[in-house]
Amino acid sequence: MKTRQEALSYGLTFPNTYTEAPFHDENWQLVRVKGNKKAFLWTYERGGYINLNVKVDPEWRDFWRNAYESVIPGWHQNKEHWNTIILDGSVPESDIKRMIEESYYLVTDSPSRRIYEAVEKIPKGKVATYGQVAELAGDKKMARAVGNALHKNPDPDRIPCYRVVNSKGELAGEFAFGGKGAQAKLLRADNITVKDGKVDLKKYGIEIVNGEII
Repeated sequence: MKTRQEALSYGLTFPNTYTEAPFHDENWQLVRVKGNKKAFLWTYERGGYINLNVKVDPEWRDFWRNAYESVIPGWHQNKEHWNTIILDGSVPESDIKRMIEESYYLVTDSPSRRIYEAVEKIPKGKVATYGQVAELAGDKKMARAVGNALHKNPDPDRIPCYRVVNSKGELAGEFAFGGKGAQAKLLRADNITVKDGKVDLKKYGIEIVNGEII
């Protein structure tokens, strides 16, 4: 990713987003979220390169800055919460997209974001039910929303949605996770026994105390 248009186009793939040039200066073009109107992607040319400003979780802020010389403290923004990505070709496109995605979820604080964060907490060798994921995400009543969010998983390599089963330990339908037997194969790779399309929750299920996995 090297051009402004590539960055803007990717930003617009997220739900309820739109572009804006708020400063009457075409050098500054933003992608905002409808409703709260918060910007999660700022684009501008500086030093001969297109730059992107993205919001960042403080826990990841320094990781990205240390990983790439072309990721620096946010230019003209709060350096505690924003990073600047210089599109000079040195940062892999997959990581640029990941940083933009993380910025989007930070400004939306959507239920989907909290669900994905909850699923990321499920350790290898364990499974969680939809209800448990909803509880970890802060709302026990949104178990159905968990299923909907996981079927739209934006990053299967990072968000292990295959570790989520129903309240009986049963696996999802065969259409999920890449086809027939895919979820069972992924679980077995985690050293989890799958028998007759089910997982023993007493053996492999997580336990939650005070909203945290123990």
